[in-house]
Amino acid sequence: MRVYSIPMRTRFRGITQREGVLIQGPAGWGEFSPFAEYGPAECARWLAAAREAACDGWPAPVRDRVPVNVTIPAVGPERAFTMTRASGCRTAKVKVAERGQCDADDLARVEAVRDAIGPGGQVRVDVNGGWDVEHAARMIRALDRFGLEYVEQPCATLEELALVRRRVDVPVAADESIRRAEDPLKVRAAGAADIAVLKVQPLGGVRAALRVAEACALPVVVSSAVETSVGLAAGLALAAALPDLPYACGLGTLSLLDGDVVADPLAPVGGEIAVRRPEVDEGALRRCEVDDEGWRRRVAEAGAHLDGAPLPGGVGR
Repeated sequence: MRVYSIPMRTRFRGITQREGVLIQGPAGWGEFSPFAEYGPAECARWLAAAREAACDGWPAPVRDRVPVNVTIPAVGPERAFTMTRASGCRTAKVKVAERGQCDADDLARVEAVRDAIGPGGQVRVDVNGGWDVEHAARMIRALDRFGLEYVEQPCATLEELALVRRRVDVPVAADESIRRAEDPLKVRAAGAADIAVLKVQPLGGVRAALRVAEACALPVVVSSAVETSVGLAAGLALAAALPDLPYACGLGTLSLLDGDVVADPLAPVGGEIAVRRPEVDEGALRRCEVDDEGWRRRVAEAGAHLDGAPLPGGVGR
């Protein structure tokens, strides 16, 4: 068990360091990197994903490359423009509704991204549940003048998502309403989303995420939890195993980290990432390794919850 801590290049989700644990097993390395606010029961799914990667491996791919979007944090318009242009991606996901910022900041950022990516590119926004229904309806219409592919998690609850979906013409994607839900399949029954955003660690692994994708019967976008290349490889495995992949995936997030644990990171080239599983580099890992008993305790607590706990799709570990 190896604990890492890597600086963020830009403050993201309120954090300036990305931390987690790497676990090695017969199939390779797995990553366990739940955010600090997650308790042991929720972390159990993240540990299940790490165990799957380390011990079992993943299903065979049906494609060898995965298109990805660039993720633009809540930065100013000038930096948003530069980040979009430098990425080489033809799809951009723009973070909005950041605490301490206003609607005008979001509008300026999305406009800059649209200018950078041009009329032929795709722009989607991620709200992380930050709006109420009225605010969401108003801002989605305002932002759509720049041409939105979809809006991700505009509100916190399924009921709110369903209301927003009926009031706007832009497709609605669900993220937190799937990955943090006791029953991730309720989103479709509630008529709350047009698109499902799936992340491997929060759903308990690649196989569990594939079961959710099949059961929810919505178009899927695979996204990352801002992981190292070890965690991103699991996301690539999911994206590569899906029967259909109609959208660019949110797996181009390594640019948000100031370091990695492999020598050949899973960074996009020309807006795509080749499906592969890079090896952990001992030198790179040592440079970001820390001695943190708190993370070892989190692994132990998650493990205590994992045995016998159900995973999405109604199966155990």
